[in-house]
Amino acid sequence: MKNQPEQCPERDLDRTHYYFHTEQLTVGYDGKPLIKEIEMHVHRGEILTLIGPNGGGKSTILKSITRQLKTICGTVYLENETLQKLSGKELSQKMAVVLTERMQSELMTCEDVVATGRYPYTGALGILTEEDRVKVHEAMALVHALDLCDRDFKAISDGQRQRIMLARAICQEPEIIILDEPTSYLDIRHKLELLSILKQLVAQNQVAVIMSLHELDLAQKVSDQEICVHGEFIDRAGTPEEVFTPEYIRGLYGITTGSYDPLFGCIELDGVKGRPEVFVIGGGGSAIPVYRRLQREGIPFATGVLHENDIDYEVAKSLASVTVTERAFEPVSEGAVQEALALLRGCRRVISCVPEFGTMNAGNEELLTEAKRLGILEEGNRQ
Repeated sequence: MKNQPEQCPERDLDRTHYYFHTEQLTVGYDGKPLIKEIEMHVHRGEILTLIGPNGGGKSTILKSITRQLKTICGTVYLENETLQKLSGKELSQKMAVVLTERMQSELMTCEDVVATGRYPYTGALGILTEEDRVKVHEAMALVHALDLCDRDFKAISDGQRQRIMLARAICQEPEIIILDEPTSYLDIRHKLELLSILKQLVAQNQVAVIMSLHELDLAQKVSDQEICVHGEFIDRAGTPEEVFTPEYIRGLYGITTGSYDPLFGCIELDGVKGRPEVFVIGGGGSAIPVYRRLQREGIPFATGVLHENDIDYEVAKSLASVTVTERAFEPVSEGAVQEALALLRGCRRVISCVPEFGTMNAGNEELLTEAKRLGILEEGNRQ
């Protein structure tokens, strides 16, 4: 993709399929291209998320598709009309924008700020009707911000400000919402509430959403489509299942330490290297807290015997010095047990996290028996 041409030829595309799409869009500053030939599209009722390293151009794209930054070439379409043809009022009735820049709000309460979302629907004097006031309060209630109504907007926290700006966008009753890093500054409760609100708007009102996110776990869970911004061109576009692979995310972000696990949607630090000092008998997710505790304490450990489809295996392969494995859906073999026993006998401690053994992992009971015989089993650490 890095050798794509720089020109922006006109093409006869079917523009009726998507609610929003771009054609051969190139964005940048002072006439200098930053990202070229951007093809992005979203239906109403979908969430499209931009991910990628800092400084890659995500905010530049969002500013360009909202007419806050002049495009270098290409076209942005909204419901089969080019954005350039829409008046400011027409665009405001269709598109709401929540960017990271601070809003100028001298002597405005939070309710005043949210109420500006109704201005596209008021007359020349900007006088709000009782119906407008109701919509303002409904939007603030939706983001759990009614207690902020009379607070000075400039005096509230960054997280509270983010919620007020979302309420402003909601009461604008848009068909598409553009958000730049909307979860920044929010604690975990309000991150989840904000994304739940967006999903609700998408499902119930068929709103289209385009946003950027730094939290990969949230992007993976909330998005219908992803666009990966890195380099001169869009690096990859697709569903979360197509984008979130360990190898691709490692390359996209230039990860050299640790790893990203798409199954859990989380990052893992590197495991502690060296000869194992502790052997962990795990399975069924029971050993993950012990793996992470040993990693935090800087203790190299071995674990097994784990089936390759076991949830413990997903973490163990990142954190354990050695992991003894068995094929999925196969009983633990004698060969795997002997390999694990050899490791166990070289450790000074054994931690068993398995309360009982079933048919498929019955072989692991030999590990428990041997640990008891050697007097190195730590019963108090059983999970």
